[in-house]
Amino acid sequence: MKSRYVSQWIATFLSERPMRANSLIITVYGDSIAPHGGSVWLGSFINLVKPLGINDRLVRTSVFRLSKDSWLTSEHIGRRSYYGLTATGRRRFEHAYRRIYFQPKVRWEGDWQIVLTSGGDLTPTQRDEVRKELQWEGFGLISPNVLAHPSANLEPLLDILQSNDVQDKVVVLRAKSLGALVNKPTRELVRDCWNLDLIADDYKRFADRFRPVLKAFKSAEQLDPEQCFVVRTLLMHEFRRTLLRDPQLPEQLLPHDWPGSIARQLCHELYVLTQKEAESHLMSVLETASGRLPGAAPYFYERFGGLSAT
Repeated sequence: MKSRYVSQWIATFLSERPMRANSLIITVYGDSIAPHGGSVWLGSFINLVKPLGINDRLVRTSVFRLSKDSWLTSEHIGRRSYYGLTATGRRRFEHAYRRIYFQPKVRWEGDWQIVLTSGGDLTPTQRDEVRKELQWEGFGLISPNVLAHPSANLEPLLDILQSNDVQDKVVVLRAKSLGALVNKPTRELVRDCWNLDLIADDYKRFADRFRPVLKAFKSAEQLDPEQCFVVRTLLMHEFRRTLLRDPQLPEQLLPHDWPGSIARQLCHELYVLTQKEAESHLMSVLETASGRLPGAAPYFYERFGGLSAT
């Protein structure tokens, strides 16, 4: 049975937070459909996203555009069309969501990654694209051709460079803070490269927005599967929008009362709380070329440090 409060919360959220259909559809594919094989019948997908305020015509227009932009690929069997994430679409999604589902707790030892994009072999388009993807990954722009991030994890950086075929066209350096890890010039650099005040405000608004629905779900005797799917989708969509602006700086470089930790914990709790019913809703609505939607892949249950498979 649907909760009247949750229904009103969803209606208010959708009216106050207009969202682009293309972006919301990618959230659904990446968060909910990719773990179940990644490709579903368009007709069943239309039924799935209807409660999110996306009508039939808008879905068809959006999946066509996303196909042209290499996010989705289509397959036609008889009179039915099936859409799934492309390899490029999966990579783009994983770049954004890796930081949501998995947050490594590594003590920062003063390491920095520095990327110089002033090489003459880079075209202006390549330079702009690499710079944009690096900033999505949390790199700060020190100067027009110098980006940096306080991290020792090279895997995301190398993935971005290789996927854009520029690994031999930029200079990648690893640096280390000398003396005190954090001093006044370092804090000034952080302030100049990353707008932490703006990001902190985003996290506070996120927590304020989702805290009431978390409380409602916690006190409910029974959860409605469709409402769980809708709230989980809005949760991940909104947290992604906030997180993409967060450079994920080491704790030592953040303000002592950083609200990102509270927002992440709330996101974790609400995701876990809605997981079972949201997955049940997906299984009951979506169809693939082989019939029913298959169960989620094992990696799905690794999200947020471990989800229940039962």
